[in-house]
Amino acid sequence: MVSFTAGDAVARRPAKPGRLRRFFFAGNGAGYMFLAPWLIGFLGLTLGPALASLYLSFTDYDLLQSPRFVGMDNYVRMATGDAKFAAAMKVTFIYVILSVPLKLIFALALAMAFNRGIKGLPFYRAVFYLPSLLGGSVAIAVLWRQLFAADGLVNSVLSVFGIDGPSWISNPNYSLYTLVVLSVWQFGSPMIIFLAGLRQIPQDMYEAANMDGASKARQFFRITLPLLTPVIFFNFVIQTIDAFKAFTPSFIISAGTGGPINSTLFYTLYLYQEAFGFFRMGYASALAWVLVLIIAVFTAFSFLTARYWVHYDE
Repeated sequence: MVSFTAGDAVARRPAKPGRLRRFFFAGNGAGYMFLAPWLIGFLGLTLGPALASLYLSFTDYDLLQSPRFVGMDNYVRMATGDAKFAAAMKVTFIYVILSVPLKLIFALALAMAFNRGIKGLPFYRAVFYLPSLLGGSVAIAVLWRQLFAADGLVNSVLSVFGIDGPSWISNPNYSLYTLVVLSVWQFGSPMIIFLAGLRQIPQDMYEAANMDGASKARQFFRITLPLLTPVIFFNFVIQTIDAFKAFTPSFIISAGTGGPINSTLFYTLYLYQEAFGFFRMGYASALAWVLVLIIAVFTAFSFLTARYWVHYDE
């Protein structure tokens, strides 16, 4: 026969709310207080709007009337009956495929040049980092539009050599490539990261390779690149995500149209047009979640394949 004591009854008594509060906040009140601004911002400005947009992606919503649930209609329209969606996807992927590798190659080349120990390195490092700080601004996009206009500085320089340059911005054959050049010009951020990675490579490896008679090219492919792969991987993922999210250059240079003939219609610009041009908030929310899915799939694929080419210390 099992007997229960008064102590057992007390132990089984449900905890009072006051005890729970003391359990969670005892000694941690200051920490939760400092965490509160971030937590409020995360719930109110990130997680809350994200969940709201996920719901709106299944609705027909124009900001004036209440959302009307339409199920998967927005996604079906995207996949079957929206030519501009296909055009935006094509332009965005071409932009990503061209701009990211060129930017990383250019940044790595300059980082290796600076790693040789030139005089005034902090000054040059700051100067070359400026494009990464300013390149995404409206002012730089406006300047870029003026540089590549029919009577802009680029054509003025070409005319000195007897070359009659086209109107780079208004010609659909060249307009996207002006945005690629603008992206490559913003090489400062990956360059600084590459430079930090190069400084971590032991110099005795290069000294041993020199004693063995290895050429500079062989040292680059056998020592520099393998030991730099974690930095390359980090820069590649970050720069690709940023390229998918690019908006300001396309919006400013094409005056918000994505022209000429949708040649600069970035995915984010098309999303903006649907949301704030035509007030199709439900469809724009679906576009946003497709972009999230694309970035998530790319990131997951990058991490899955990293084991085959990224070499860490171990």
